Amino acid sequence: MKPVKSYIQTVALKDVKCFALHGYYPEEQLTGIYFMVDVTVTFVHQGDTENLDHTVNYEVLNTIILEEMANTQKMLETVVRNILDRVIENYPFILRGEAGIRKMNPPMPGEIGHSLVQLSYKAD
Repeated sequence: MKPVKSYIQTVALKDVKCFALHGYYPEEQLTGIYFMVDVTVTFVHQGDTENLDHTVNYEVLNTIILEEMANTQKMLETVVRNILDRVIENYPFILRGEAGIRKMNPPMPGEIGHSLVQLSYKAD
């Protein structure tokens, strides 16, 4: 009898570009700015690789990202937590998850490529 193989699978979306109105200062919520969002999840592979029910659907991840990015918040910490919470709610079998939001060229003195807020989750 062959030993049962246990695979850990990763599904991710990287560099999802969104224009949004997040920001602590009122003018940020008026003018908006571009953000890049990443979501990565890992889980135990569930068998049939041709069955969408046995994986994390990255179209669902994209929908979650776009909906949460359209929901204006003062703090990116809130947005990234909302994204990760919804991913976990949709896919309670994930072992680890990570979501990050990069604010592109934040309006501060100097040349800044991006700021970053990132949150990680690990199942108990």
